Amino acid sequence: MDRKKELKLQYKQMKPEMGIFIIRSKVNGRYFLKGTQDLRGGLNGTRVKLRCGLHPCREFQKEWDEFGPDNFIIEILERLTYDGMNSRSIIVRSWGYCRCTGRKY
Repeated sequence: MDRKKELKLQYKQMKPEMGIFIIRSKVNGRYFLKGTQDLRGGLNGTRVKLRCGLHPCREFQKEWDEFGPDNFIIEILERLTYDGMNSRSIIVRSWGYCRCTGRKY
């Protein structure tokens, strides 16, 4: 039972990597920009949404389907640390910005 409690405590103390990533079209330069408290999870979630046709930005999804994943570049723009309140307060919650529509997600 103590081992279980230890593992739970370790999990609660884990801090996922925060950051900002971009998915950019090689064809027309349009992009989807996202900042998240869990960089790995946010990136994987966005990839899955695009593959399944469920991305919230319909125009970006349409271009992904039309041009194919090989015509997009996925890169991490910045990794943020938990050092100090300034970097931590940059990303209060996940957000996204689509250059196709100019809307925030």
